[in-house]
Amino acid sequence: MKPTFIPQFDIEPKILFESIYTKYSYDFRHYALASMKRALVHAMDLMGCPSLTALQEKVLQDPKCFYDLLQSLTIPVSEMFRDPTYFLALREKVFPHLKTYPSLKIWVAGCSTGEEVYSLAILLQEEDLLERTTLYATDINQRRLEKAEKGVLSLNVIQQFTHNYQKAGGKRSLSDYYTVDTGSVTFNSDLKKNITFTDHSLVTDAVFSETHLISCRNVLIYFDRELQDRVFGLFHESLCGQGFLGLGLHETIQFSQYAKYFDPFAKKDRIFQMREQW
Repeated sequence: MKPTFIPQFDIEPKILFESIYTKYSYDFRHYALASMKRALVHAMDLMGCPSLTALQEKVLQDPKCFYDLLQSLTIPVSEMFRDPTYFLALREKVFPHLKTYPSLKIWVAGCSTGEEVYSLAILLQEEDLLERTTLYATDINQRRLEKAEKGVLSLNVIQQFTHNYQKAGGKRSLSDYYTVDTGSVTFNSDLKKNITFTDHSLVTDAVFSETHLISCRNVLIYFDRELQDRVFGLFHESLCGQGFLGLGLHETIQFSQYAKYFDPFAKKDRIFQMREQW
């Protein structure tokens, strides 16, 4: 029988997340509970657990089971040039500002399997910025980071990604940036050479570099308000003066305590600019 949650089933996930934090130092305690419940139901089904108690026992006894659970808890939805107008706004509005710097650091926070960071690398190459840019691609899910670093995608998604690329103002053919082999595509090595893939948690880790642009899209919607504020604090510490922050189309910094440090730059596309600090 497929596991289901009943409406009052709110305490058990909190106990599980406390246990996970204690044993593995992964902190899901301030993730939005509704999203986590759906993820846990999915994980229970995949892992053959009839109850959350059974799931907790399995993941606490077997680290491999925990990393299996992690695949369900960290949402993998990603595509190249997702929301193309966002990338078009970066190309036409943000990059002209970034071109004034002799070198650049860009942080893609919550990079999942890498589609967004490769999209940015392509844009940067087309705007003659890639050679002087270091891209940091971070995620808490090591398996997805390893996949992202390989730069391999299924061939059956490329048609949609090509359509997105064109709407994002692509200047060439997307096929110029990858090779095809037996049902998959592999990104060219010149796109990868300036990308650093590394494990980083927005929940528990500190700032690691001063950056000119942070792109963190469709991650914050899974956090509660307290955790969102913590993450915005990280971004505020990380961005240089007049640096840029890109969010998902359903995310905003407007109600955060850090909103006073940012101005809308491309409001429709959820791009904000740090105010100059005096």
